[in-house]
Amino acid sequence: MALASMVLVQLGLAVSVGLLDRLGAQGTAWLRLFWAGVILLVLVRPRLRSFTRASLLTTVALGVVTAGVTMLFMAAIARLPLGTASALEFLGPLGVAIVRGRRGTKVWPLLAAAGVLLLTEPWHGGTDLVGVGYALAAALCWAAYIVLTQRVGDDVAGLQGLAVSMPVAALVATLVAGPAVLGQLTWQLLLAGIGLAILLPVVPFALEMLALRRLTTAAFGTLMSLEPALALLIGLLVLGQVPGWAPVAGIAFVVAAGIGAERTGARAAAEHSTDEAREPVPAP
Repeated sequence: MALASMVLVQLGLAVSVGLLDRLGAQGTAWLRLFWAGVILLVLVRPRLRSFTRASLLTTVALGVVTAGVTMLFMAAIARLPLGTASALEFLGPLGVAIVRGRRGTKVWPLLAAAGVLLLTEPWHGGTDLVGVGYALAAALCWAAYIVLTQRVGDDVAGLQGLAVSMPVAALVATLVAGPAVLGQLTWQLLLAGIGLAILLPVVPFALEMLALRRLTTAAFGTLMSLEPALALLIGLLVLGQVPGWAPVAGIAFVVAAGIGAERTGARAAAEHSTDEAREPVPAP
């Protein structure tokens, strides 16, 4: 599920690049989040009685960081190659993996970090520093997103949490970018936004929430090391962004780290039992 999510995310980002000239980074992010919020509200129809006060607050916080990671990363890929921006954003999941990893598993984040260094090639210089800043801010939001997504997925059954967090993200994006974007919209762009929202974020974020019910946050964070490599490949195939030898070597490092994380990252049965005990019982 995590791998499928990563592929869809990178395809969605590659397709989104074509809208940047029409709506800008913030407008493109808003269009995706707006339709994602509408789609999940209609399909899932969340029941607020399924939430405790704490889980509802956590879900709202998840919506805020979802808006942050989406809008900041779109701003980053407007200035940086897709592979470079994804590698910098991966520092967020990498941080989660290092902080929350069990003893004996920290070799995978370190191996992934070496791969990210090769992917970004900072020794060449000339990188857009504003774009780097956006990508690093997105990394912080992504780290919070992983932790909060697992908590919401454990506390709230099904996709109820996502059906609340995504409309919250859409509202935040509307407050930030809506006034500047609404005047540029056409019916064609609105309809294109529906398909784009399904590709990213509706299906990938649902898969990530389900995956985080089965993986530790440390393992999931390290498994995300595959995403910069996927971004590099899709950037080459879809956008014609040709990598050098160092990024190709970086792919080998992050793939090895991702495989290692997957093999050691299943959540313990006791942890599942604790999570299930916390889940509220629906009203009859």
